[in-house]
Amino acid sequence: MNNTRKMILDGKIVAQAIYEEIKTEISSSSKKPKLWVILVGNNPSSLRYIKQKQKWAEFVGIEFELFSFESDVSEKELLEKVTFLNKDDTIHGYIVQLPLPKHINEKNIINSILPEKDVDGFHPQNQGKIVIWDDSWMAPCTPAGMMELLKYYKIDALWKNIVIIGRSNIVGKPIANLLINASATVTICNSKTQNIEFYTKNADIIITAMGAPHFLTVDKINPKSIILDVGFTIIDEKIYGDSDFENIIKNGNAITPVPGWVWALTVSCLMKNTLKAFKNRK
Repeated sequence: MNNTRKMILDGKIVAQAIYEEIKTEISSSSKKPKLWVILVGNNPSSLRYIKQKQKWAEFVGIEFELFSFESDVSEKELLEKVTFLNKDDTIHGYIVQLPLPKHINEKNIINSILPEKDVDGFHPQNQGKIVIWDDSWMAPCTPAGMMELLKYYKIDALWKNIVIIGRSNIVGKPIANLLINASATVTICNSKTQNIEFYTKNADIIITAMGAPHFLTVDKINPKSIILDVGFTIIDEKIYGDSDFENIIKNGNAITPVPGWVWALTVSCLMKNTLKAFKNRK
């Protein structure tokens, strides 16, 4: 890695490069990928996220369609829609926007999505393929975005000591396996890890995905650590990351800012997964 110290790692720049690459590839095809999004209810955050997905799908040339259910839709009816999308060969990829209302079992919905169309990368089969190093998977979009960020900034995971703080199925576990496949030495910590500083102070790269505002402070890292902050907490309408960004950047560490980079790369990798699903079904 060259010249990354004292640098803000800008995921929006990386995302734009991904969009341009996808747009160029799709423009040369006579057929276009098609992405569906299923929304249940009218959660304001979900609506904002979907608008971004639609914006960038249209930018790169992916056909986009939104199907909405009322918040009181039954799980049975939602599963019937999933079955319909699984069978429709004109639809290359789709997602069910999370979170879902409490009366619907998210796991049942995710497990019912056809893995080849699971462009969110949440299906157990796609998660399992990462573990066994089968590159036909659809990787969850946030971990995939982190790998794109490292690639763009020429930060090689090979031989690196990487500490991940967080163990979710959407971020912590899949990024751990992607980095293991890239020949990194990976340690997974969580909120219950004792003496966590022992691990973070010896890390080349730290990935935080806890949702604990300013948990990672300068005294817990070394001057050469690279920080990828995936944390997201809202307090009094202000967004905070897991790391003390201002003091860490002053310390000379390369770090991602919050907010901004995570969502940009997540959406770009959703488009990349949609293109992959399209190419796999051609």
